[in-house]
Amino acid sequence: MKKIILILAILYFTTSSFAGGHISKEDKEKAIKCLGHYTAITFIAANEVEAIQIPSGDTFKLPAGTKVIITQSLGGTYTVATDQGLARISDKDSDALGIKEEKTDQPATEKVNSGVDVKGEDYEAAVWEQLRTVFDPEIPVNIVELGLIYDLSINNAENGDKNVVIMMTLTAPGCGMGPVIADEVDRKVSALNNVESVKVELVWEPQWNQGMMSEAAQLELGMF
Repeated sequence: MKKIILILAILYFTTSSFAGGHISKEDKEKAIKCLGHYTAITFIAANEVEAIQIPSGDTFKLPAGTKVIITQSLGGTYTVATDQGLARISDKDSDALGIKEEKTDQPATEKVNSGVDVKGEDYEAAVWEQLRTVFDPEIPVNIVELGLIYDLSINNAENGDKNVVIMMTLTAPGCGMGPVIADEVDRKVSALNNVESVKVELVWEPQWNQGMMSEAAQLELGMF
């Protein structure tokens, strides 16, 4: 339900505000009330920036000067509302949004854990920590708390490094953002030291439902 409210809020926001070339104080307050958190209004800086369309997963370019609303800044990525709908922008392009990378809500974990020596049981805990910094681009809850991780296994490679296999799902089968989220999982887990390989499998059985979310996630989304 929260995801639906979020989408409707963004659709209202983009059609009523961007079409007129400005964003009124009233519209901004409505969006903040619907989304439940601060939304920043900014412009794409000097150069065009690459973005990923939500939920199709298609890549496109946002020209310099494009007005966007930052609706989510978690896990080192940014979800923005544009006149073309929702899009995701990588942390490497944060300057284009007028944001200094160190000020993001949740820094990319490769910067947090790079060089940290983790072994044994601590290694699995470190992998789970990485996974908790991957977020659904439309919901301000990480994929672990959403219940999207079905299985995690870690095996030793011949050279003593780790082979990590993750089975996960999505909130909606066929979502175009699946490969994007899976790639982010791969990238962040691979950032741990001594990782030989990471395999991320998207599965659809059992089908995800809201009951798979943690209590913390349900509280965050106002389901209680």
